[in-house]
Amino acid sequence: MISTIILAAGESKRMGQPKMLLPWGKTTVLGQVISIFRQAGIEHIFVVTGGAHQEVDQIVNQYGAQSIFNHEYASGEMLSSLQLGLMAQMDQAQATLIGLGDQPQVQVASIELICETYRNKKSKLIVPSYQRRRGHPWLVERSLWQELLALKSPQSPRDFLNQHAEAIEYVEVSTPTILTDLDTPKDYQTSHP
Repeated sequence: MISTIILAAGESKRMGQPKMLLPWGKTTVLGQVISIFRQAGIEHIFVVTGGAHQEVDQIVNQYGAQSIFNHEYASGEMLSSLQLGLMAQMDQAQATLIGLGDQPQVQVASIELICETYRNKKSKLIVPSYQRRRGHPWLVERSLWQELLALKSPQSPRDFLNQHAEAIEYVEVSTPTILTDLDTPKDYQTSHP
């Protein structure tokens, strides 16, 4: 079984308002992200929340995902959110996808390709790539979770990926949406449907 951790604990400082709650089509930014993972066949979705967490929790509940509150969200450490998501996992998850709550343009096909690659090749680390640039969501097998849990700030998930550069299985995708997130009002205005 493959689960998903969606990192959605940021304070949206550059956006100036909680970006997870911004309208996106018929839903919100976070609602869109969760529904994309659902459409890709992921049943167990964990959303790590922080800023505006009560409003964000309502969206998480609406989409049947599980919310985990990161008490350290204000320190801005993505690592602490990732570690909380790993610790909340059930025993039956063989691997987890690490996704971003502010990536509503990510494609169902990209997620399906990563999952299919894992099922076929059993690679421990699978990272989507567009024009030789790494993106999200990436997949990490359970056998490597302890290493992620052992990281200490200022180490980051990027350091972990760099340490395992030889082991990464890259899957080439045909869309830059694996690189695109929403940080500023301009990002939102230019990509909002």
